[in-house]
Amino acid sequence: MAIIRFDGVQRTFSQGGKDFVALKDIDFEVRDREFVAIVGPSGCGKTTCMRMAAGLEHPTGGHVYVDRDEVKKPGPDRAVVFQAFALFPWKTVWDNIEFGLVSLGIDAAERKRRIEQHIELMGLGGYEQAYPHQLSGGMQQRVAIARAYVLDPKVLLMDEPFGALDAQTRVVMQEELVRLARTHPRTVLFITHAIEDVMDLPSFVHLRTHVWKLLREQQAGELH
Repeated sequence: MAIIRFDGVQRTFSQGGKDFVALKDIDFEVRDREFVAIVGPSGCGKTTCMRMAAGLEHPTGGHVYVDRDEVKKPGPDRAVVFQAFALFPWKTVWDNIEFGLVSLGIDAAERKRRIEQHIELMGLGGYEQAYPHQLSGGMQQRVAIARAYVLDPKVLLMDEPFGALDAQTRVVMQEELVRLARTHPRTVLFITHAIEDVMDLPSFVHLRTHVWKLLREQQAGELH
């Protein structure tokens, strides 16, 4: 069953009084517990696709569906992991992970259970009271992933999640992503400009990588 579906999607922006076509006639599906990567150069529309699936942007043509419902706004069924970690610098690891649960009105006992589970899952034990500036880039990204997973989302949207990491940490986080996909599978839409982010991932069940050749040929935005 398709969990994410793009149906004839187009996204047009205005620049200098002129229309700029970023995406045109985009059709694809991501099935339940399937890992799909969109790979392409910077500026080809990858992140725009992710933001439309998240409900942070809206198509100017066509439709985006998640679990058969047309996406109109963000929702707790979709969690986003950004490149820049997006952690609250004034909150501890525990508080950062807890933030979304509080927003959803989850009671204190259930919050504690989930946070402890995901701190163990992401290897963050002992860092519960640390602040983001006290953590390495890889550890900060672990917190960001834990914050997304703790909400138990149906869909995980990952936008260049390894882009801010050094090469060695990048490899470690690739291995962590494979482990998570095996032990706690989710429907994942993974956005990256670095083909090695997905080609270096070992094959596993429900991994399907789509390489999109969305190359901008002119500043007018013509895509092929």
